[in-house]
Amino acid sequence: MKRQIINIDEDKCNGCGLCVNACHEGAIGMVNGKAKLLRDDFCDGLGNCLPVCPTGAITFEEREALPFDEEAVKKTQEAKVQPPMGGCPGSRIAVFNRPQREEAAPAANSNARSELNQWPVQIKLVPVKAPYFDKANLLIAADCAAYAFGDFHNRFIKNRTVVIGCPKLDMVDYTEKLTAIIQNNDIRSVTIVRMEVPCCGGIEYAAKTALQNSGKFIPWQVVTISLDGKLLEN
Repeated sequence: MKRQIINIDEDKCNGCGLCVNACHEGAIGMVNGKAKLLRDDFCDGLGNCLPVCPTGAITFEEREALPFDEEAVKKTQEAKVQPPMGGCPGSRIAVFNRPQREEAAPAANSNARSELNQWPVQIKLVPVKAPYFDKANLLIAADCAAYAFGDFHNRFIKNRTVVIGCPKLDMVDYTEKLTAIIQNNDIRSVTIVRMEVPCCGGIEYAAKTALQNSGKFIPWQVVTISLDGKLLEN
């Protein structure tokens, strides 16, 4: 049958493996360092992999392909079969079940503990849709903010799902990726934490534009941190 399906340009693919993690159906795998569509019948044609590709190697095409086999996909997911030669281990989804603070034993060398409840956190690495985005209070933060503000975990990360980035270092506009995350998940609120430096305006702009483009009404706020670690009035 003729239907819409993805096409991967191997010349443009840089082998990052982000599309492998974004494809929940397991249609994509890594072969010889390049992303490859392994099974036509596992590709639903919805394109969750498109917005995570940093090089634009993935596009839609209409061609003869096997029909999407939803039952086979479900059986594979239930059996927890991973796509062959999956992507980078650093971008694989993980959820941490933190005990309540009063029940948690302090670390041997510190009374502080991590409040991070999921992995990955880099905007370029997180999938568009993941279990930890469901009913999430989303924190979109400049990655250096955690170093400037001493109580960052307790003040901002606690009870939130975290994505971080630096538009100057990544040299990318996060708007499309953040829009896809907000559109495809039940996000309850958005907190944007940035530094006072001008380059952090890029992450604030991307987050605000993503909220507008999503078509959803979601409570949001922007928090600015000074270079010496103080909270500034917006």
